[in-house]
Amino acid sequence: MEKELIKSFTYENLLVKVREWGFKDYTAKQIFSWLWQKGIEDFSQMTDIAKEKREFLKANFQIKVLEREKVLTSRDGTKKFLLSLLDRNKIEAVFIPEDKRRTVCVSTQVGCPLGCHFCLTARLGFKRNLKFYEILDQVQKIRKDFGQITNVVFMGMGEPFLNFEEVMKAVGILSSDFGFKIGQRHITISTAGILEGIYRLAESAWNVKLAISLNSPKDEVRSFLMPINQKYPIGELIKSLRYYVKKKRRRITIEYVLIKGLNDQEGDALLLGKILRGLPSKINLIPFNPFPGSDFSPPSEKEVENFASLLSLHYPYLITIRKSRGRDILAGCGQLIGR
Repeated sequence: MEKELIKSFTYENLLVKVREWGFKDYTAKQIFSWLWQKGIEDFSQMTDIAKEKREFLKANFQIKVLEREKVLTSRDGTKKFLLSLLDRNKIEAVFIPEDKRRTVCVSTQVGCPLGCHFCLTARLGFKRNLKFYEILDQVQKIRKDFGQITNVVFMGMGEPFLNFEEVMKAVGILSSDFGFKIGQRHITISTAGILEGIYRLAESAWNVKLAISLNSPKDEVRSFLMPINQKYPIGELIKSLRYYVKKKRRRITIEYVLIKGLNDQEGDALLLGKILRGLPSKINLIPFNPFPGSDFSPPSEKEVENFASLLSLHYPYLITIRKSRGRDILAGCGQLIGR
C-alpha cells in the first residue's frame, strides 16, 4: 500500500495529526520546518526529533512529491525544469537568475482550460489542478540546486485563480517563518482575468502582487486571443481592477503580449492608455514568444519601442519592455507545455 504524503498536510492539519499520534504540539513545527524550510528528503535527517518518532514517520509516510526528469539551460542562464508528478503527469517550472534576484516561475495546473491562442500550454488542454504541496515542491527542487529563492511568480502552466484555495495555501507556506521565508511582496500571481479571484484577493489579507494578462484593449481581439474574455469582458475586468486597487491601495501590473499586426497598432496604444487611465498600474510589454505551429509573430524591436512611445503619450505610469528569458528553450511567457 502506498504511503501517505507527509507534505500534504498544512501546518494546521499537521498539528491535529501530531496530537492524534500522541506527540507534543511543538513536533508539528519541527516536522514542518524540516520539510519546507530546510527541504530534507529523508526522515532520518530530522535530527531534533526523537528516533522512535522518526521511525513512525518513515513507516507511515513518504516525502517525495515531484521527480526531476530533465533540465534545459538557456543561453541567458534561465533553466527550465521538467518535473514528473506521482500520477505521472508532467509540469514545468522555470528558474530565472538575476544579479540581485533568484526567481522561480511555478505552474498551478497540469495544462490549462482557458485555450488562449498565443499560449503553447493551451494545446495541452486541462488535466487537473495542482495541490499546494505540488506547487511548493517546484520551488523546493530548484532551491536545492541554486540556494535561497528571493521571488516566486505564479505565471507557469495554468490559471492560478481557477485553483485559488491551493494557490493561497502555497502562498502561506512560501511566506511562513518556518516555511520558505519569502515576503508576500516578492510573490506575484498572474491571472487571465478571473473576476471572482480578483475580488477574493481584494477582500483577503494577502499582500501578494497582482498581474493581469490583458493583451488587447478591444473586446473582439481579446476574445479571439483569450476566449475567457467572452465571460469576463474588458469593461468588467477593469471595474474589478479598480476595486482591487481601491481596497489594497497598491498598483497592479498589466501584461501585454505584443503580436505583429494584431494588437500593436497606434489605435491599440491610444485605446489601451484610455481604458487604463486613472488605474494605478504599470505595463509590461512582452513581445510574443514564438513556438512551433504558431501563426503569430512578434513585432520588430523598433515597432515595440514605437508602441511604447505612443502608449506613453496616453498612459502616465511606468512602461517596461520585458526581455523574454529562456525563449530558446521554450521557457518564456506562453511557451510551457510539460514535455
